[in-house]
Amino acid sequence: MDVRTVRERRLVLKGVRRAGLVALVAIGLVASARQAGAAAELHRLNLILSSTPTSLTAKDLNEYLANFNRIHLETRGLEGLDKISFAWLHQAELRFFVRPNVAVSAGFGQIHVRSSREFLPRIAEAITLRSEVVSVPVHVGAAYYLQPYNQGDFQARAYIGGGFLNMTNSKVLFERLEFSTDSATTLGGSTRFRGRRDAPGYYLELGGHMFFAARYSVMIGGVYRGAMVRNLHVVRDIIDRSSGLTVRQVVEPAPFSLDLGGLGLRMALGIGF
Repeated sequence: MDVRTVRERRLVLKGVRRAGLVALVAIGLVASARQAGAAAELHRLNLILSSTPTSLTAKDLNEYLANFNRIHLETRGLEGLDKISFAWLHQAELRFFVRPNVAVSAGFGQIHVRSSREFLPRIAEAITLRSEVVSVPVHVGAAYYLQPYNQGDFQARAYIGGGFLNMTNSKVLFERLEFSTDSATTLGGSTRFRGRRDAPGYYLELGGHMFFAARYSVMIGGVYRGAMVRNLHVVRDIIDRSSGLTVRQVVEPAPFSLDLGGLGLRMALGIGF
């Protein structure tokens, strides 16, 4: 079993653990609600805090990393940088029920994922590689709630929804820093590629919202996100090895796109007001 497969399994296990924690919270809320012996509380305004393990397409970036690995690392017997295909999307959202079965929402979040590697060719020599993606999605949307399922002080409601995204402050970075390398160990010198741009998108969601005899509720569902950041303004920084300062900047003429679309499992805690 190779190292990448082990890493992917670890990421999946982390997602399963977090889903288990959300399930435990839901069980605890059910238990406390039954002890209270009250009806499920339905608040019109809710603050929704969520974490979503999600896939990332990032086609252009992953093709660049694959070429870099093949040309500069695999020919030297070095392990390449991992592709960026998984991330966590953390969000805060306000959800307001304009009708018992219709809710509107607005919020923001952050996607931040990094792939890095460090090599020590010789004593007092070091090469660090880093690839990074950052985006702050802002969204507005609506959800339609189906007929509720009631059992004592517990209520569960399935919902379908969607809306619009604005992928603000979207950035992609690839950095190669070399320290005290020579002609035999260098990978081409210290350099940094960075691109930045905003772009629109959309999302679709389907899940269940569980209410208890308390101000807290739990949401679990699937989310599909379509978000393509096209024609990033990419700048290449040439960095001085000794000082670490940028000595020259070159604008890359080739267009570069960052596909932030993907499918995720949304796990959320709601606080009613």
